[in-house]
Amino acid sequence: MKIDTTYYERCISTLEKAYALLLKSDPADIDYDMYRSASVKEFEIILEQSGKLLKKALKHYFHSSAAVDQLYFKDVFRHTVLRNMMKDETCERWLEYRDNRNNTAHDYGVNFAEETLRLLPQFIVGASALAEAIKRSNDF
Repeated sequence: MKIDTTYYERCISTLEKAYALLLKSDPADIDYDMYRSASVKEFEIILEQSGKLLKKALKHYFHSSAAVDQLYFKDVFRHTVLRNMMKDETCERWLEYRDNRNNTAHDYGVNFAEETLRLLPQFIVGASALAEAIKRSNDF
């Protein structure tokens, strides 16, 4: 089964654009709030989509689709390391993104947004690399 990464890649492009516009905005303007909100939203979408797409990529390594569907987010990423789809350091970084989201999710205010923004440059690079790894898994 070929995994379609079109939506995922569009989310990455949207995040890149929102983040670039955010950096050009004055924090006192409403535009800054808009771009910050869009950046945080795309961060969360990409994080969730990453797990879903990796589950699809892992399905041919398991005895059943149901076995993959029962994996938790952290287990999905750890299995990608076992299958050489991702390096261990990269996996740990993705788990840190998820932990950051979970640790600050109760605070959807400025602190949560600003903490997320700090992660975005490296996150964007990582998400783009993950999209390529998922596409390579189509060749299996």
